[in-house]
Amino acid sequence: MALPERAADTTADQPWPVRLLSMKIADYVEKMSVLWVEGQVVQLNRRPGARTAYLTLRDADVDMSLSVAIQVNALDAMAGPLTEGARVVVQAKPSFWTQRGTLMMDGRQIRPVGVGELLARIEYLKRNLASEGLFDADRKRPLPFLPTRIGLICGRASAAEKDVVENARRRWPSARFEVRQVAVQGSAAVTEVSEALRELDGIPDIDVIVIARGGGSVEDLLPFSNEALLRAVADARTPVVSAIGHDVDTPLLDLVADHRASTPTDAAKAIVPDAEREHQVVDAARTRSRRALEQRLHHERRRLVEVRSRPVLADPGAFMRVQREVVTALRERAHRRVEAQVHRAQDGVAHLRAQVRTLSPQSTLDRGYAIVQRVDGEVVTDPAELEIDELLRVTVARGDFGVRTAG
Repeated sequence: MALPERAADTTADQPWPVRLLSMKIADYVEKMSVLWVEGQVVQLNRRPGARTAYLTLRDADVDMSLSVAIQVNALDAMAGPLTEGARVVVQAKPSFWTQRGTLMMDGRQIRPVGVGELLARIEYLKRNLASEGLFDADRKRPLPFLPTRIGLICGRASAAEKDVVENARRRWPSARFEVRQVAVQGSAAVTEVSEALRELDGIPDIDVIVIARGGGSVEDLLPFSNEALLRAVADARTPVVSAIGHDVDTPLLDLVADHRASTPTDAAKAIVPDAEREHQVVDAARTRSRRALEQRLHHERRRLVEVRSRPVLADPGAFMRVQREVVTALRERAHRRVEAQVHRAQDGVAHLRAQVRTLSPQSTLDRGYAIVQRVDGEVVTDPAELEIDELLRVTVARGDFGVRTAG
């Protein structure tokens, strides 16, 4: 039975046997060109007397690796011996081993990556991250005054761990740590440090995380200028302190972290306050408060003495006497004014009474005048209006009488 020519034509009823798939893959890989690949040597197997050595290259940023078979003569042509952890570039041709079904790299040449080239790559990464704003001061978070718990990422049984923990507890004896011991150099450093960072960042009561290691060469500190690690630090919710190497060491982690400590000891000073100094500050504040309170009490006591020494408080009755005299004087003044107004009103009434009496009809009658009225009460004002023998009423001062008009 004929087998399908292409992989897309295979079916469950017409599959390729393993040998055919291996041959197809080998043919495809064989068409690939010779290339240069960069990586970190994580394993080197070189047996005495063997003409071929085997090494494993790991990607510097992610956990991926390739196997490389290379002639011993190519290794001997290097300026120095090849060691695990070295950064190298290898010229190789991809090759697929059909017997094992594995991809191998057939190495032709190998060269170490020089320090100058590493520094140039770090500088290039530095410019890119700076353009993204990962180094900006406004994105850096302040460190807590007194963290509840401190996360510490350091090497296994390292002096950096001892420096941070001992110096922090020397400053603040009750400082609590959550320590993660990981590889801080080599091929596994980036992965282990990043995983430890994510783990500590997920613990709620950890308020600050310190990444610490001692000094070293440029190659030793390369993991702390790795882009994947730097972005993990930038994404952390917890403030991160970088305490890598010494003053002269400047990995890019120092620029991304929220705080840069020149040494692990300096990191201990940054993450916890000095208890003795804080006691001194509190004592000084209490002393200033006590002095201020004493001065205030002295001032208020002096004012109280001054107030009590005033005459009104020396003889409290004096104020009442003065006020009583004032009230008495006002009452007398008011009484005099009321009497004066009453007298003036009485005089006015008498004057008005006199005017009324003078202008009253009775006063006119008393002077000899009389009022002449008809029987119906109409006052006679014109004699021409009267009739002969008309009965009239005459009112005088002492009474009235009747009269008749004559012809």
